[in-house]
Amino acid sequence: MTQKIPIGKLAMLVVSLTPAELEPFTSQLKDVEYCQGRAGSMNMQKVISAVETAAKRSQIISDELYRETHALYHAILEALEGVMRGQLGAGDMMRTVGLRFAIVRGSPYEQLDEGEWLAVAFYGTIGAPVKGLEHETFGLGINHIG
Repeated sequence: MTQKIPIGKLAMLVVSLTPAELEPFTSQLKDVEYCQGRAGSMNMQKVISAVETAAKRSQIISDELYRETHALYHAILEALEGVMRGQLGAGDMMRTVGLRFAIVRGSPYEQLDEGEWLAVAFYGTIGAPVKGLEHETFGLGINHIG
């Protein structure tokens, strides 16, 4: 029996691998809900909105339940802290990001009473708003629902 991959690691795999590279992990993805997307901006509100919109359109979270939106928001902020190295500002600091993101929803514990959790992962570039002056970045945030 294959050991279950934690949702944070799955989010990192989904965001950083191509579909062909992700192929060996498809059996693990059957136990979770997930979606992918892209966001690029000097405005962090636009990045947050892109992730939230993708989560709602993919029905990873319900737009009728505040606790799900709230959990997603905190997972996004935690992941952005990694991307931004703890300084959640971009345009006002003359930085821009070009990111892929993944959202994974699942039950990371064997005891199902622990509930569902959300993992948000970002992978891409950050740097000065001049093509070629950016570098790789990565962030991961995990939060419980409810």
